Amino acid sequence: MPDYALLHEKPECLYEDYERKGELRRQTHYCPGCGHGIVHKLLAEAITDLGIQDRVILISPVGCSVFAYYYFDVGNIQAAHGRAAAVATAVKRAHPEAVVISYQGDGDLAAIGAAEILHCANRGENITTIFINNAIYGMTGGQMAPTTLLGAKTTTTPTGRDFHHDGAPMKVGEMLSALDGPTYIERVSLGDLKRILSARKAIRKAIETQMKGLGFSLVEVLSPCPTIWKMDPVDAQKHVHSAMETSFPLGVKCDRIELRSPRAAGAAPPPLTELPRLLRLPLDMPAGVEHAVNEPLDWRIRVAGFGGQGVLLLGQLLAEAGMDAGLHVSWLPSYGPEMRSGTSNCHVRLCSDPVDSPVVSRPNALLALNEPSLRKFIGAVEPHGVVVYNGTEIPGDCRRADVRMVAEPFAEIADSLGSAKALNVVMLGAFLALSRALPDSRVEGALRRLVKTERWLELDRRALAAGRERVPAEEFAHA
Repeated sequence: MPDYALLHEKPECLYEDYERKGELRRQTHYCPGCGHGIVHKLLAEAITDLGIQDRVILISPVGCSVFAYYYFDVGNIQAAHGRAAAVATAVKRAHPEAVVISYQGDGDLAAIGAAEILHCANRGENITTIFINNAIYGMTGGQMAPTTLLGAKTTTTPTGRDFHHDGAPMKVGEMLSALDGPTYIERVSLGDLKRILSARKAIRKAIETQMKGLGFSLVEVLSPCPTIWKMDPVDAQKHVHSAMETSFPLGVKCDRIELRSPRAAGAAPPPLTELPRLLRLPLDMPAGVEHAVNEPLDWRIRVAGFGGQGVLLLGQLLAEAGMDAGLHVSWLPSYGPEMRSGTSNCHVRLCSDPVDSPVVSRPNALLALNEPSLRKFIGAVEPHGVVVYNGTEIPGDCRRADVRMVAEPFAEIADSLGSAKALNVVMLGAFLALSRALPDSRVEGALRRLVKTERWLELDRRALAAGRERVPAEEFAHA
């Protein structure tokens, strides 16, 4: 008997136990015969062999691979559907020393994530993508994917994929290789043992490309999906070899490794002390909170109207002035596709404490520049909040006894000053008189930064004063 034994061991970068299933701690959630399990092992072996476990950050999005963080003992980030390439780009730029790997299926990468992977590859981002192509949406019930084979029956192509109706299967490897950005792209298969060993080499080569700083690399893996294909695992593996490889020829699609030099390190981020100058913020920003009310402040403001009424600028003025006053602020615009006369609104937070979310779903202040916006958002205003409306009176069916409501013809006031375009600033003045949320000096500073033309700046100053004079000052409790 030989004095050695052949051991089959789990790679070190895979967890010893998988905690997702308490009763089956050695079992993944993948179906029998699924290619994900094979690729997980190949990827784990490459990470372990290269000694980079402590440097790897794995990005897994929505799809069958959604639980990768239960298996890989590396840095893990879960991305929204299709956004793994974008998240990987951000992680790599923030941590260039990390080895960043995005792991995506065809429904994720080639459908909803097509723009992200296309531009990531075109920029030549120094990341590695493992692309699992099983030609179907596996997790969500078997819909047609961009890579679904012609003639294949799916839940959305019950009579088979038709070229003239559904287009041809998307060849991601060839498409990305046509760009100048990628360094290494190869398509491999899990059709038999020999092909699996070739896939192992390609995955390792792709990761090494990144480690050398040579740019974007991708390995497309043709993989079986027995459950959704309605095949047993053996037949599914044969189908990869006999059918998928016909539509998706194997091989290296792009190899510019010898032509590329290591990417230069990006410029160091500026010191924090330089940010006010780079962002053109005032250099005399106060150290603490400076506002007219001494109690804790939390204004959750919704500004709404038609596109072209200055809705977004009104919100910006509030946010900029709040930032100058030392408050925690956020400004989140939301508008329709129309340049003018479409719907437009924005969310503004002015807080003594850090902002927990920029989304204002329950405002305690509504600035409605037209009646449709008043009707749309009046029901969401919190009790004891304030509503400022551009109109001669509040419509009867919009009145609320538990909310302080002010209606004034602000557009007419602005027009009398020289231009109806100043409507938004007149309303800002009225809201500030009602709320006492911000000091005059900080609002004036924000105006000077955001309004560049002297003629309009002077008009806006008069509009701000007119709005303040129109509405008597009054204190409000803050939610």
